[in-house]
Amino acid sequence: MTAADLRMPVPARRRLLARPTATTGFSSWLTTVDHKKIGILYIGTAIVFLLTGGIEALLIRIQLAGPNGTFLTADAYNQLFTMHGTTMVFLVGMPLAAGFGNYLVPLMIGARDVAFPRLNMFGFWAFLGGGLFLYSSFVLGGAPDGGWFGYAPLTSTPLARGFLPGRGPDFWAIGLILLGIGSITAALNFIVTILNLRAPGMTLMRMPVFVWMTLVIAFLTVFALPIVTAALIQVFMDRQFATNFYNSAAGGDPLLYQHLFWLFGHPEVYILILPGMGIVSELLPVHARKPLFGYSIVVFSGIAIGFLGWGVWAHHMFASGLGPVATSAFGLTTMLIAIPTGVKIFNWLGTIWGGSIRLNTAMLCALGFIGQFTLGGLSGVTHAIVPADTQQTDTYYIVAHFHYVLFGGLVFAIFGGSTTGGRRRSVGCSTSGSARSSSGRWQWASISPSSRCTSSACRGSRAVRTPTTRAWVGTS
Repeated sequence: MTAADLRMPVPARRRLLARPTATTGFSSWLTTVDHKKIGILYIGTAIVFLLTGGIEALLIRIQLAGPNGTFLTADAYNQLFTMHGTTMVFLVGMPLAAGFGNYLVPLMIGARDVAFPRLNMFGFWAFLGGGLFLYSSFVLGGAPDGGWFGYAPLTSTPLARGFLPGRGPDFWAIGLILLGIGSITAALNFIVTILNLRAPGMTLMRMPVFVWMTLVIAFLTVFALPIVTAALIQVFMDRQFATNFYNSAAGGDPLLYQHLFWLFGHPEVYILILPGMGIVSELLPVHARKPLFGYSIVVFSGIAIGFLGWGVWAHHMFASGLGPVATSAFGLTTMLIAIPTGVKIFNWLGTIWGGSIRLNTAMLCALGFIGQFTLGGLSGVTHAIVPADTQQTDTYYIVAHFHYVLFGGLVFAIFGGSTTGGRRRSVGCSTSGSARSSSGRWQWASISPSSRCTSSACRGSRAVRTPTTRAWVGTS
């Protein structure tokens, strides 16, 4: 062996679990641990499921277009009804919020990436696997047909004498468990990233509102999803092994399932809507050209919604015979949670008032969010009236309320944020106080509550872009 041979570098063996290095091509999307690409994957996948859920809704409306419709069989209608609700809640709303959070939160707090990039990647693939597993039921024995809420004992009765024959409820239970695993990993990532990886000088009360709302829903997700996971495991055990968790004849309690599901279900509503509130809180100051009115109040209102959301679940159950004490208590908490929600609406209106408003697409979506969400909120607070809520249960009043809040609310905010980001243009204030536009950033991501812009040209834009590509970071 010559001296030259000794000087030649020995190629390192690639480890089995080495960090993926592909940056271009199809394989880079399959193996990426980059938060921006994972965010795009979440959003793109959610849009596909949004179109799927929309088609299911169209088929449902065709069936209901006239009396005694025969477009769908009863079983097909139940399957589409169940899968539409499940898709929109678990496969559209939650991944859209996760996608925007993944893409924007590290940029907005000045972090290089999320705290656990590989766990982030695992969360996306768990979500996608759960969604595909759910939809595979259409070709593997029948889709779930017990409603998106899957009330026991309808869904939990053993297969040998099941009220819902077939494997649909099994696919539903296992699919939602997989989706829950993906959501919890994403939530843990957001919590650690936001609390530990903020840029120097970015205190908690300097964070953008969207980051705050992401932090709140991350905590809600971590504590809410294990509850419904326990309920789903019990449903699966009842069906497969006759464990009788929800069999009243054997000493089980069917009402327990409703408590477990809605103890998850109502925080889930805020998991879906708080990201929209955060997006709108970032859009309005940019397009009204003035600071967000009452930044700290908006933040603490979001935190209050997160806490109070745990105390209102039983207003979904007023028709189940809980008794006057329980219904009165939950009616009161339903009134209380309307307070921080209403405070946010007045903060948004105060931001618009007196501003130099640009009625572009993003601003119109933000205003549409306020209008639609207000209608949803007004119809929701009536659930605090126990006799009225008892009569409204299982009526189109509830359907309308739910869609005003989630579709009219969340989706309008997502459209507004996507439209702004799609133009790839940011408006900020330079250190010299002059207004400028630059490419390569999301416009509404440039708002930070920490700085004080004094330029009349900026008209309230409160962000300073750092010379590097780290993020938009506020200055004092």
